[in-house]
Amino acid sequence: MSDQNTSPNGATPNGKAPESKAPESKAPESKAALSTGVPRPPMRRPGGGPPWANIGQPGEKSMSFGPSARRMIRRLQPERTRVMTVVTLAVLSIGLSVLGPRILGRATDVIFAGVIGKRVPPGTTAEQAAAGAKASGNGNLASLLSHLHIHPGQGIDFHALRGVLLLALSVYVASSLLMWLQGYILNGVVQRTILRLREEVEAKLNRLPLPYFDEQPRGEVLSRVTNDIDNVSQTLQQTLSQLLTSVLMVVGVVTMMFLVSPLLALIALVSIPLSMWVTKVIAKRSQKKFIAQWAHTGALNAHIEETFTGHELVKVFGHQKEAEEVFRKRNEELFEASFGAQFISGIIMPAMMFIGNLNYVAIAVVGGMRVASGSMSLGDVQAFIQYSRQFTQPLTQLASMANLLQSGVASVERVFELLDAPDQTADPIPAGQVTDPHGRVEFAHVSFSYDPDRPLIQDLSLVAEPGQTVAIVGQTGAGKTTLVNLIMRFYELDAGRIILDGVDIASMRRAELRGEIGMVLQDTWLFGGTIRQNIAYGNPDAPEEQILAAAEATFVDRFVRSLPDGYDTVIDTEGGNISTGEKQLITIARAFLADPSLLILDEATSAVDTRTEVLVQKAMSALRTDRTSFVIAHRLSTIRDADLILVMDAGRIVEQGTHAQLLAAQGAYYDLYQAQFTAAVAEAVEVG
Repeated sequence: MSDQNTSPNGATPNGKAPESKAPESKAPESKAALSTGVPRPPMRRPGGGPPWANIGQPGEKSMSFGPSARRMIRRLQPERTRVMTVVTLAVLSIGLSVLGPRILGRATDVIFAGVIGKRVPPGTTAEQAAAGAKASGNGNLASLLSHLHIHPGQGIDFHALRGVLLLALSVYVASSLLMWLQGYILNGVVQRTILRLREEVEAKLNRLPLPYFDEQPRGEVLSRVTNDIDNVSQTLQQTLSQLLTSVLMVVGVVTMMFLVSPLLALIALVSIPLSMWVTKVIAKRSQKKFIAQWAHTGALNAHIEETFTGHELVKVFGHQKEAEEVFRKRNEELFEASFGAQFISGIIMPAMMFIGNLNYVAIAVVGGMRVASGSMSLGDVQAFIQYSRQFTQPLTQLASMANLLQSGVASVERVFELLDAPDQTADPIPAGQVTDPHGRVEFAHVSFSYDPDRPLIQDLSLVAEPGQTVAIVGQTGAGKTTLVNLIMRFYELDAGRIILDGVDIASMRRAELRGEIGMVLQDTWLFGGTIRQNIAYGNPDAPEEQILAAAEATFVDRFVRSLPDGYDTVIDTEGGNISTGEKQLITIARAFLADPSLLILDEATSAVDTRTEVLVQKAMSALRTDRTSFVIAHRLSTIRDADLILVMDAGRIVEQGTHAQLLAAQGAYYDLYQAQFTAAVAEAVEVG
């Protein structure tokens, strides 16, 4: 995994939990987010947190069709040898295919000559028969007889006919085999290209900075990674082969038509500029519709993901109808965009068929007149009519591919927007490294804000010594979680330095920095697998004894033993088959197993009961020996024993000291303490 991931110490893969937890509250699952159908304006969470952008909106300016298509085609370069093989096979296949009508035309000439020859008296030559027809005033018949290779008195030459038909059969069979082989190789080319594209997108997701995910709904990102890439794959699969064979077919057929009859070829070519103009006009109108279609698909996916992730909240507040209304509205928008895109692009096929039929009629009339005048043989006219059909068919296919191409390019633009997003800043080379980890953390004149116009943390300085437990308290939005996210380098500082064991964290590789840190969040994250595997995520190489020891230290063992399968119990990705408190204990065990030099606990015990919380606090006390711990807490009872309590307000440390010192000072901490405990006692007395 790349540097974007957190360490395996305690938190989550790919930085999921830390990223979603960066701001103080959870706006996406709020009532407003779930009930409104209108795109939300950029919104900041309390404390100047990162913005949530409009759901499902496409980029401000979409790339044009040509550059996007060419950029996608350039991705086939690693397969250029196979692509050249595909082109060669297609040329051979199409070459044989366009020979077929000419060969069948010869068969028609053999049959026609046999039918006419049988009616000519035996012993009469073709020249004599033509002269007799001309003398009787039938000039057209005379011209026709002069161009036919007839044998007077004889019927159809079945021996010659069999040879011609066998040759035609061999040509068509060989053409089909070559076309099948070409399709087989091309399928591998396309799938390997999409494989590399998916790998590149996955790598890109791990390189993206946290603010990117703050600004993009997860459903929208998922839509780009899944739906759009699948659509690109289908588009390449369905259009590349047809595009290649259609172009080659047009070239081959045009060549053969000029060889057969230049006049009829010119008549047939009149349809090309008309077809191109019709296709261009219709495709231009449909492109915007396809872009809108995939944008609305992303918006709908974002709403579905958001609603079903917070389905309990939706039900608690009775917002099923509002969520259904938002779904109905966005589904209707997707329907209208999809219908418009498919309808407009679908006009191309009947328009091309109409133009092709007009072309067919013109060729049939002129060709018939030339046969009657004896300037062409019947077989050549038949071959030309077949060529005219073969000529309009690839043009129709090219036109019908316009909707697929428009849809595919609209999707590939969305994927390229993801790939073109700025990466997080690169790790320094050479990188700093902590050689003697103890967990000493120093903030030196640190400044940071999510929005330059709304300062959050300004000129903050503090020192946390090894072994200290530093508690951070304050009202929602004060910057508590932001402070620990800066330690993890989820965000880069605007000014100042954060020093870990004498090394500036900005000079360290992110992977090494996060390898020194264990983080347990209020929002738990478990993957689909066994309880043993979820604990071992903190240290994949840990032996069974250490896994069990970590589980016992965090009191996971006591509830796991009661499960039928014990540590082999499989939990789903949401951990739905165990309680919230048990999920939190597993994440704490994961951090214990990682054995980090620095612990970050963001309301890590908020989901467990009071008795379990006391036991976990005792276990943490043993773990924190010679390690620094940052504890974010709203319940002040959990941090009474902290070595240092920092009281934050609007990104500043307004007070610091021990629990007793801060109470004696009767400042901001005292007010928080009184508000939390005195209010609770007064309420209890009032109820009593």
